[in-house]
Amino acid sequence: MAVHSAHHPVICGREQELRVLMQQSTPNWPSSTDQTLTGLKSAFACALHMHQPTVPAGPGGALISHLQYMFDHPGEGDNHNAEPFAQCYRRMADLIPELIREGCRPRIMLDYSGNLLWGVTQMQRQDITEALQFLACDDEMKQHVEWLGTFWSHAVAPSTPIPDLSLQIRAWQHQFVDLFGDSALQRVRGFSLPEMHLPNHPDTLFALVEGLLEAGYRWLLVQEHSVEQLDGSPLESQQCFIPNKLVARSSSGEQISITALIKTQGSDTKLVGQMQPCEEALGLGRQLLGNADIPSLVSQIADGENGGVMMNEFPEAFRQANRRIRDRGPDTAALNGSEYLEQLDALGLNWSDLPQIQAVHQHRLWQRAGDAADGERIAETIAELSAANDGFSMEGASWTNNLSWVEGYDNVLGPMQSLSARFHQQFDQQLSEQPSLTASPTYRDALMHLLLLETSCFRYWGQGQWTQYATDIYDKGMQLLNQ
Repeated sequence: MAVHSAHHPVICGREQELRVLMQQSTPNWPSSTDQTLTGLKSAFACALHMHQPTVPAGPGGALISHLQYMFDHPGEGDNHNAEPFAQCYRRMADLIPELIREGCRPRIMLDYSGNLLWGVTQMQRQDITEALQFLACDDEMKQHVEWLGTFWSHAVAPSTPIPDLSLQIRAWQHQFVDLFGDSALQRVRGFSLPEMHLPNHPDTLFALVEGLLEAGYRWLLVQEHSVEQLDGSPLESQQCFIPNKLVARSSSGEQISITALIKTQGSDTKLVGQMQPCEEALGLGRQLLGNADIPSLVSQIADGENGGVMMNEFPEAFRQANRRIRDRGPDTAALNGSEYLEQLDALGLNWSDLPQIQAVHQHRLWQRAGDAADGERIAETIAELSAANDGFSMEGASWTNNLSWVEGYDNVLGPMQSLSARFHQQFDQQLSEQPSLTASPTYRDALMHLLLLETSCFRYWGQGQWTQYATDIYDKGMQLLNQ
């Protein structure tokens, strides 16, 4: 097993190499499978999202995993759950083989933040890293486990500075490939946004989709209420169970798209913790999409470790769902996202038949601004529509819609914007002349502080200790850039 640095994460240095690796011609949806969609009425795809932030809370303000902090301060809050959390990060390596031995065909998609992947190596938790290595690299596991890409430091896309979206995407790929190797990364073709937070500002969404396509991603998991049809109406009920085409249009009129699988609404941890997607799939049938007759797919994601349901009830519910599918016959299956999409070609699906969707509230924006609107007109229109206080927002939509990631956090967002601006001012020109600069410790350390400052947790947990962490990271980042 390679020796990975605990002192600093591997987040840059191989940009061109990884771009080439991910753009190499591979089958449209590179997965391997022991299932076909022929004869299937329906399927369900479940993803587990795992994250622990990096915090400046070690000796002398050193950057450590929050999981380490939990172990070091067991009396605070729910920090007594540190070891149960740690077991959640590794337990699929036991559950999946156990079910295979019982004659089941289990499936799971895994979304681990870069912070967490670095954190467990920092902590030298070899039980976790070896379990993840097995899930990412073992030949048999490729059929059962699909890894999803995400942002390295769990940033929420709508309030992340636009130039940093692709930095977050690429940093995660570097972290993943460092731990699991090139061929494991080549299989990562689906993407999961932290907090399911889809940006709906035209330029942010465009930059996100462009960054994903450039990095070799083929599809994105999106939350049902974060998107709308092109006429502004909500998705039809059955539309949530087929692939859609997410269209992104910039303020300069450019248009690109990416395939989207729709995560249906509801309380995520309860749904996945009790394997409700399996139950829902059992009640669904095939659908006609264009001229192709395809099985419906229920897609769902939840935190993999948070809360009693996920910690305690999920393993048994996962076993029972997979045994139930095994025993009832071949018309419903567990599938992973890429596996499902890969096989739609074989059913004769014409990808241009996918229904088109866009980010929520964009219909209202384009309708008011006009199709020929430029950036200035769009900014004016957003201000006009937001002032009406009738629910219009360009903060995006996420699975925590009751929480604003922007309001009341000027003390984090202001520094985030200024550190980002300072970072790009310092490096962008140099990088255009000397791309190899990304391999230098100077660049890496500045980038690490920039990405860490964008971690959602510094806003999710409210003012106080968490916003102070953000201030400390900002101060250190600025100090590095000013040296």
